[in-house]
Amino acid sequence: MTQMPRPYFILIVMIQAVVLAGSAVIGSRSATAQNQMIFFQVATGGVDGTYYPLGTAIANAISRPPGSRPCGADEECGVKDLVASAQSSSGSVDNVAAVDSGLVSSAFAQADIVYAAYSGTGPFDGTPPMTKLRGLAHLYPEVLHVLARKESKITSVRDLVGKRVSIDEPGSGLLVMVRDIFRAYDIDENQMVASYLKPGPAVDMLARDELDALFQISGIPSQLVATTAETHDIDLLTLNGPPVGKLLDTHRFLTRYTIPAGTYQGVAEVETLSVGSQWIVSEDLPEQLAYDICRALWNRNTRKILDDGHPQGRNVRLESALDGIAIPLHIGAERCYRDLGVLR
Repeated sequence: MTQMPRPYFILIVMIQAVVLAGSAVIGSRSATAQNQMIFFQVATGGVDGTYYPLGTAIANAISRPPGSRPCGADEECGVKDLVASAQSSSGSVDNVAAVDSGLVSSAFAQADIVYAAYSGTGPFDGTPPMTKLRGLAHLYPEVLHVLARKESKITSVRDLVGKRVSIDEPGSGLLVMVRDIFRAYDIDENQMVASYLKPGPAVDMLARDELDALFQISGIPSQLVATTAETHDIDLLTLNGPPVGKLLDTHRFLTRYTIPAGTYQGVAEVETLSVGSQWIVSEDLPEQLAYDICRALWNRNTRKILDDGHPQGRNVRLESALDGIAIPLHIGAERCYRDLGVLR
C-alpha cells in the first residue's frame, strides 16, 4: 500500500504556501512589475540528514531576490527575482506526492521512489501514476547505513529479529527500502520491536540503550554516523550474499556500495547498498523557470558554494547530472542540458 503524505506535512506545506502567497502580495506592492518575486520551495528531508543542509545550500545559490546586488558581466548569479527555500519533510514518499499535487515547487527524492511514483508501481501500486513528475537533476549517491550497538551482538540483518530497531518514519523512501531488504532476508518488522523515527531521535535512543540498531541513508560521509562513532561503540552491518543478490535482481535503482575503512572511527570496510538522489519538479513548472534554475545550479558560483559547503555538495557534478533518471526530464531542463553539452 502506498504511503500517502501525512496530514501534518500537508498542513504545514499549506500554511507555508499561504504565508508565502501573502508575502508575495506584500512584496509586489513595493516592487516594480519587472521585479515580481518568485517563491520556490525545495522539499528535502529531516534536518539531521543530507537533504536538508544540501537543499538549503542549493536554494541559497539559485536565489536572487529583487533588490540584490546586480550581477556583473563576468559573474554568474542565481535566478533573477527568485526566492528559493528548503523545507524539511518526512522524505521521498511524501515529497513525490507533494510535487505531483502542486503543494511544493520541487523536491529531493530517491531514484527508486521517483520512478515507482511515476509508474504507479512498488509502494505506489494501486494508485494513479504521478505522471506530472519531471527530472531536474541527479544529485549524488545515497548510502545505506545500518548502525548497531556493539553490546547488542548484532552482526547481520537477520540478527535484528527480536531486537529494538528504528526503520525510519512513514513517508520516507528509506522505510520502503528497509521493508524490501527485510523481504529479501525473509524477515518482517513484526519480528522485532520496530520504531519509526527520524535518524536524529533514533541515534539519541541508541545512545541511551533504548534501541539496538537503526537504519539511516545519506551521502558519504554521514555527519550523524561520524559523530555517533566518535562517542559510542557501534558497528555498521554488512549487506551481501544471496539476499542482496536477489534484491538487486528486482530493484534496478539499488547498487552495491563499499564504505571505505576509516570513513568512521573504529569502523572497518563495509559492504552495503546505495541509491541515487534526484531533484524533481512538476511538468507544470514554466519552461523558462526550469531552464534558469538548471543553469543556476551548474554555474561557477553554485559550484563554489557546493564545494565549500556540505561535504556531499562535492558529489553534485554536471557530468553525472542525468545518471539514473528514468522519468522524463522537464522540457526546460532538457533545453538546459543541451545548451550545456550534456545532451546531444
